[in-house]
Parts: sequence; structure tokens; C-alpha cells
Amino acid sequence: MDWTGDTHRVDGVVERDFVVEAGGRRVPGVLWTPPDAEGARPLVLIGHGATAHKRIGYVTTLARELVRAHGFAAVAIDGAGHGGRRPNPDDDEMTVFSDFLTEWSRDESTDDAVGDWRATIDAVRALPDVGDGPLGYWGLSMGTIYGLPLAVAEPRIQVAVFGLMGLVGPTRFRMAEDAPSLACPVLFIQQWDDSLIPRDSIFELFDALGSRDKRLHASPGDHAAVPSEEFVFSARFLARHLAPGPDDLS
Repeated sequence: MDWTGDTHRVDGVVERDFVVEAGGRRVPGVLWTPPDAEGARPLVLIGHGATAHKRIGYVTTLARELVRAHGFAAVAIDGAGHGGRRPNPDDDEMTVFSDFLTEWSRDESTDDAVGDWRATIDAVRALPDVGDGPLGYWGLSMGTIYGLPLAVAEPRIQVAVFGLMGLVGPTRFRMAEDAPSLACPVLFIQQWDDSLIPRDSIFELFDALGSRDKRLHASPGDHAAVPSEEFVFSARFLARHLAPGPDDLS
């Protein structure tokens, strides 16, 4: 793990950029922690959506909320062909999306993404201000495409937030195969009027999840119109399972 750039403090949150090596791939990421943090604490992995990157607004906002409100650490990495992993960072959104579709169709795409995250988990949890505390995952859309197989393959993940995805696309058979093996509690976020992901395919994926503790939140609006209260609720959902208080349900 190599630190890159400067350490920043923003509204009581420490932000540090890094790069990890995974299977010969250089994976850039950003870690958010409380200031002067010591000892193990819950860590939440945050997966961004297609055409986005590790510092997209909703990722940064969620990460800072987890740190400030709950004392957690949070980490995000750029997916393949996104953010700091693009040869030309000035490419327009359509070019980035086209490249994502090509990557999504690659047979090794899912396993490589799982490997990227596992290398990140190992590197970040080795830090003294993060440690080997409880582990959670949050990721919608592309964050679910690769986050669901990760949560199945990685037994350290104790709770997950998924959504904006169904059994569609090149990896739908992989998701369908993995979904019944998922055991951790899940919050699934759906946009009722999603024009990208057919509603029936979303229900099909949710039904296939093997978790005994799972819930689906649906809101009106298109794919990217997730209301802000869902981000707040999902942070509390993660906190309830990763650091439950006396009045929380485990």
C-alpha cells in the first residue's frame, strides 16, 4: 500500500489517497478516518456506480457521514476503467460508459473486482487506526454488480447495502449463482421508475438473495434519483449492524 498525495482534514474527517497492488493491477483508493484515530473500528467499503469514481459526491458524503456520526472508517476504490484508472481522465461520460460495458462483458471482470477489493481490505485493515474491526459494504448499480459477488466470497463482510440492479447484463448468471449464498443482512434500494434496469429483474435479484434478514426500499424516480434520506438510512442501517447500540436489533 502506497500513500499518494497529501493528507487532508475536512470537517473533522481525515482523507488519504493510496494505491494498492492486486494481481498486477494498480488500484487507486481513498480512505476516510476520524482524526487521531487509534485502535480497531468498523470499516465500510463503498463501491461507486458506472461512469463515476471514488470521490463522486455521494460516495464522499456517505463516507464522511460514517466517520463523523459513527466513528467508522470508510474506503472507496476506482473500478476498472474509472477515475484514476483511466488513461485519459478527460474522457466524456459516454466514453467511460462504453468502456464499462466492454469491461462488464469480460469473463474475468467480476473476479478481478473481487480481487481489487480483497487487496484493499487487507491493506487498510493492517493500519493501526483501522484494524480488524467489523466490515460492511455499500454499493449501488455497478457497486452491486461487483459488490454482491464480493460479499459472497468475503466472509468478513457482515452487512451490505445493494440496489439499482437486477439480473441483467453480461454477469447476470454470476449474480444469480452467487445470490442464494449471501448470508449477511441486506438493505436493497430500488428506484420504482428506473429506466435502465427493468423492475421485474430487480425483484428477481432481491428474491434470489439468500439472506434471512433483507429489506427492500423503493422510491419513485429514475435510476440516479435516489433520495438523500436513503443515504442517511443506509448509513444508520450499517451502523446498527456494525456497532449496535443497546436499543438496536442485531
